[in-house]
Amino acid sequence: MTRPNAPRRQLPSRRQRPRVTQPLIADLAERLTPRDAEILDAVWEHRVLTTDQLTAIFFPSVHRARHRLLDLHELRALDRFRPWAPTGSRPWHWILGTTGAHHLAAQRGITPAELRYRPDSASAIALSSRLNHQVGVNEFFAQLHATARRRADGSTVAEWWPERRCAALWGDLARPDAYGRWTEPTPTGQPDTIDFFLEHDTGTETLARVLAKLEGYTALAEATGITTPVLFWLPNPTREANLRKLLTSNDIPTATAVHTPATSPDGPAGPVWLPAGSTGPRHRLTALRDAWGPIAARPHSEPT
Repeated sequence: MTRPNAPRRQLPSRRQRPRVTQPLIADLAERLTPRDAEILDAVWEHRVLTTDQLTAIFFPSVHRARHRLLDLHELRALDRFRPWAPTGSRPWHWILGTTGAHHLAAQRGITPAELRYRPDSASAIALSSRLNHQVGVNEFFAQLHATARRRADGSTVAEWWPERRCAALWGDLARPDAYGRWTEPTPTGQPDTIDFFLEHDTGTETLARVLAKLEGYTALAEATGITTPVLFWLPNPTREANLRKLLTSNDIPTATAVHTPATSPDGPAGPVWLPAGSTGPRHRLTALRDAWGPIAARPHSEPT
């Protein structure tokens, strides 16, 4: 005998959002799809994601993304803001909403307070001087997701750890902008995987300060016994050329590339990387492992 579906409230008009109440929180839990739950996790984990980034990661089209994100917005699962721009307009930027926080907390068996969620702290990124940097880091991984979706050949972003998770693990030694693992099939069908730390450069720091970060990565490799490459993603060719003049011999394998546009066929997974000490040609992301020679392949893991 099947139990009839419980009646569902009609969504309010798009002009008015309901107050956060226990019935609304319960209604959200009933309406959420597995993909919705993954979206809430991603927005909380990575602080802010744009409509285009969420489309690249989760949706087959921007039209479907916009429709579903608006539904989640009306249910207070997501909040959004649009940063000011001197000309034109910028896309919607999505952050976790109050009912979304209640759902994530319930899934973890904790309270929203234990999740460390507060609406004011979640929305603080909108006014943060680091907003563009955070969006840029997330764009790197969104482009990898878009490449994996387009290829549909088993390529995948196997890991994507944000800065705050990295800081909790290694902050006394190194503070990468993100830790990632990218996997794609080889011509023989076997998976080829590379682990990396990402340094997303926006040109606001001196090159000496950027270069000094490698000391922390060297200390981390010595402490963990795991040598993980460092990728410098730079805003323009001039900045890349100037950094490369300073990248001499180092115990940590490094490579540089210029920010790839969202329209790039393979984005950061493509042949855009130039290992330190090399004059060319540029390598695909997974091909960097061959360019550097043998490096430790053991992946990082979080303490249990």
